[in-house]
Amino acid sequence: MPMNLPRREFLATSLLATTLLSTTAKSRAVDLPSAARRLRVAVMGLGRGLDLARAAVALPGVEVTWLCDIDDERIVRAQKALAGSTTNVPHSTKDIRVVLDDKDVDAVFIAAPNHWHAPATIMACAAGKHVYVEKPCSHNPWEGEMMVKAARQHQRIVQMGNQRRSWPGVIDAMAQLKAGVIGPVRYARSWYLANRGSIGKGKVVPVPKNLDYNLWQGPAPERSYLDNVVHYNWHWRWHWGNGELGNNGIHALDLVRWGLEVDYPTRVSCTGQRYHFDDDQETPDTTVTTFDFGKKGALWDGSSCHLRAQESSSFVTFYGDGGSLSIDGNGGKVYDNKGKEVSKTTGEGGEKVHIANFFGAIRNGTALNSEITEGHKSTLLCHLGNIAWQTQSVVNVNPNTGHILNNPEAQKLWKRAYRKGWEPKV
Repeated sequence: MPMNLPRREFLATSLLATTLLSTTAKSRAVDLPSAARRLRVAVMGLGRGLDLARAAVALPGVEVTWLCDIDDERIVRAQKALAGSTTNVPHSTKDIRVVLDDKDVDAVFIAAPNHWHAPATIMACAAGKHVYVEKPCSHNPWEGEMMVKAARQHQRIVQMGNQRRSWPGVIDAMAQLKAGVIGPVRYARSWYLANRGSIGKGKVVPVPKNLDYNLWQGPAPERSYLDNVVHYNWHWRWHWGNGELGNNGIHALDLVRWGLEVDYPTRVSCTGQRYHFDDDQETPDTTVTTFDFGKKGALWDGSSCHLRAQESSSFVTFYGDGGSLSIDGNGGKVYDNKGKEVSKTTGEGGEKVHIANFFGAIRNGTALNSEITEGHKSTLLCHLGNIAWQTQSVVNVNPNTGHILNNPEAQKLWKRAYRKGWEPKV
């Protein structure tokens, strides 16, 4: 029976989300006549999606039956890359709706641009498919809520691709943190460093013959084709992307929320700018975003165009009364208050372990490591940071729902406009 829960009820607490996950996973496991039956999966978006496809077919009992991308050249590349890795020859299409019409598809991997993540997930759930959706799970906060609603209403298993949730070394580090290895934890600092160049200033040009730009735009309101957007630089335009916060900040902030054991903040601020280049990038390349969770706090420091090579390579550091714990690579390191390393955890990284967790949920009702409710809560931190930056305001938040309080300009960014006929519906 569908669990058509009111928004307030399913977003209120992480405990309820865990309960719903358990129920959903168990109910969906019976869809398959045998846990040993081969899973038939489709992949949408063959940039990042090709990595996911390779990892999926490396696991037992899996075949990729569909390759979907708006670029003919990417489809051909993926076909060649997967040749010999699977006994079947995948079908190919540019249109995800063709994939969803295939009743034999068990699950869909969605790795298209951000503006497609939620609409494709919602469509897939309605078509009876389980979903592995890349981070960030949504382009705006409203979409995240609709994804949770769709998963519940259609009783689908939906996992977000924040793979560190499944890495044994990180899981062990988090277990130590929660067991009190550094005492009470009050604050976390996270950051991302890169050396990205300019994206230039795009020109309106004819759409290349290998691309279906109409399908690439999909749910996003139509714009002319520019020569510097597809396939990657859409990340830095608000119309399609979520900047570095949504691109890489999501990984760090998901760990922050996990380690601090928090859901929604009470207050968010974001300062910074596009300092490095005069080009088409709309999102900032250098920011400091702060999150107040009441009795705990967190910070994300982003530097997209300067590596700051002298800084630590750690990704996230938690600070407690008895020392600190840093997530670095595949595991974590514990330091005392004098900065001496006292212990560390290590373990397997990569894609396969997170995808295996997803497949385990489909086959056996295994609890997901990043069920969509948790994915939405972590993604929401990125959205709130971006909204704070876009409105140049401190965003106050209802800690029970994650909704913005008393800020009309910020509240306007809770949802976007959609092309006619493409607005997600649950």
